[in-house]
Amino acid sequence: MLFWVIAAILTLGASLAVLLPLAGSSKGTLSSGDHDLEVYRDQLSELDRDAARGLIQPAEAAEARAEIARRILRLHDVDTAGKTSARQGSVIARMVATAAVLAVPLVSWGLYSQIGSPDLPSLPLSERLAKNPADSSVDELVARAEAHLTANPSDGRGWDVLAPVYLRMQRFSDAVAAYRNAIRLGGDSAVRRAGLGEAIAGAAGGIVSADAQDAFEAALKLDPANAKASFYLAMALAQEGRNKEAAKAWRAMLGTLPPDSPWRGAVDQALAKSGNPEIASGAAAKGPDAVDVDAASSMSPQDREAMINTMVASLDQKLRQNPRDPEGWMRLVRSYVVLGKADQAREALNRAIAVFGAGSDEAKKFTAFAASLGLMATE
Repeated sequence: MLFWVIAAILTLGASLAVLLPLAGSSKGTLSSGDHDLEVYRDQLSELDRDAARGLIQPAEAAEARAEIARRILRLHDVDTAGKTSARQGSVIARMVATAAVLAVPLVSWGLYSQIGSPDLPSLPLSERLAKNPADSSVDELVARAEAHLTANPSDGRGWDVLAPVYLRMQRFSDAVAAYRNAIRLGGDSAVRRAGLGEAIAGAAGGIVSADAQDAFEAALKLDPANAKASFYLAMALAQEGRNKEAAKAWRAMLGTLPPDSPWRGAVDQALAKSGNPEIASGAAAKGPDAVDVDAASSMSPQDREAMINTMVASLDQKLRQNPRDPEGWMRLVRSYVVLGKADQAREALNRAIAVFGAGSDEAKKFTAFAASLGLMATE
């Protein structure tokens, strides 16, 4: 009932705000004729004063009075007709405006009564946060935790609980901040460092950047058996085009993981992809990797540079023919950066972004990957 009372008061106030100016508009239309009449009366008074002082002859004064009288009569006739016409137009305009103003609340209330929920009881945020946690949604629980941490920002345990929730909700930037607070207030741990690295990688579109690698390496120092850190560090190798090294790291993980570890499925999928990149990525183009570079170490500097440039050019050509290969583009960008060809690396980055679209997930990954190499797109 309170809702309807408030709605009625607001509707009445809004309607009056529009109707009152319309009701008073007719007064302004009648003021012009009255002003002219005042002018003529002033002229008659001035004419009488001049005649009394002898400044004007009686005959001229009589003629002037007659002229002013004629103007007053014409003004009266025109003013009467104008007032009648204006009054009629004003009445019609007010009727139309009033009908329009009254129709808005009537139509809106009618629609709300049909498609709205007027009988739904209100549930303020304070009441939702006071509900039994078992009856609350995830969003309500997160809101409750955020309200608690706003009032108690030094609660390290609260940040420790909220950080992985942010991570599962893919609120990666919030997860990064929460993990950093948990580490600052609760101390270092492998779980927190690995979670921080995963959040940083998620915020970068899945690219394991240098900051993420630092977090994962710190986690492994605290716990060499941390599966998350090992997995993502191997993924960083794969993203750099070092597929053989990545596969070796993942196979080493399989030898240490428990049979029921949830990471086994992720490692198997990663190995299948790294073991045959052409099948995994759909005719993906292979670029120079660490083994190719090692094989070139016995050559002369000129021959070695020529061989590497040939392989990079071959990768570039394959990507022109089959451009929808995200991993191939990242290998090409990295190869140009390693060769010191920043302009060509930037040009390849822009081509990759153009292939998938500037707003695509792949373009975000390319941009984050290039940023980790110190390269920015020009488009």
